[in-house]
Amino acid sequence: MLDLLPLIRVLIVILVIYIPFRIVTKLAKKFLMGRAKTKKEKSNVQIFFEFLNYVVIFLLLVFAILSYAGSWVGIGLTAGLISAALGWALQRPITGIAAWLMLVIKRPFEIGDRVIIGNVKGDVVDITLTHVHVREIGGTVASEETSGREILIPNAKLFDVDIVNYTKTDELILDQVTFAITYDSDLEQAKEIAIESAKEVLKHYIRSPNPYIRTWFQPSGIDVVVRYYVPAAKREEVSSRITQEIFRRVSKSKRVRFAYPHQEIILRKK
Repeated sequence: MLDLLPLIRVLIVILVIYIPFRIVTKLAKKFLMGRAKTKKEKSNVQIFFEFLNYVVIFLLLVFAILSYAGSWVGIGLTAGLISAALGWALQRPITGIAAWLMLVIKRPFEIGDRVIIGNVKGDVVDITLTHVHVREIGGTVASEETSGREILIPNAKLFDVDIVNYTKTDELILDQVTFAITYDSDLEQAKEIAIESAKEVLKHYIRSPNPYIRTWFQPSGIDVVVRYYVPAAKREEVSSRITQEIFRRVSKSKRVRFAYPHQEIILRKK
């Protein structure tokens, strides 16, 4: 029993230090998250407190080993044995920690960014020491809407796959809506319909919508493509609304008709 007293004392000291630390940091994190306005600021707050937590845990472990071993020789022997026993077994977790450090230093993406990591596409919701948590988009359906699933990607995998960040520079990405009109339609009016439809919808999402038009020939008519920048998370919603607005306006027009694959039989008298 006497041999356990030093260990019990060390554990009590650690708990007395760590529990108040966790309470204070939790309150501080909540306060700073409330003050943070941008996605990057919120991501910085979360990663800072997570990093601080790992540093404190490491220092407490060093303190515990020193206190229990009683000398630097003791800690050296202890560390050597632990390293020998766990070094081979923990190669993957150590690689994961190295990848986490890369995320903290290089910042290829932030919490809240829409990314593609390998074959996983979604929004980053958390970055921990071992995993990146991604709220999946698509997956269950062929779209970029949230599937409801959360995928945990091991940090070690980040060294082996390509990372695509939709929102590294800003929240907007390029998207388009395409529709085909017949060759006898009024192309200029069709272009005007496409531009005005996009502006009408986009004004609810961004301050200065500036859609533009591209056109191509196709066998049964002309493809009219309206391209625009849209918040990445609203891509599917905006595309659907612009499509509906274009359909409504074309349906009212007498000079623009939709083209679609079909056959017409024309009878002519000789």
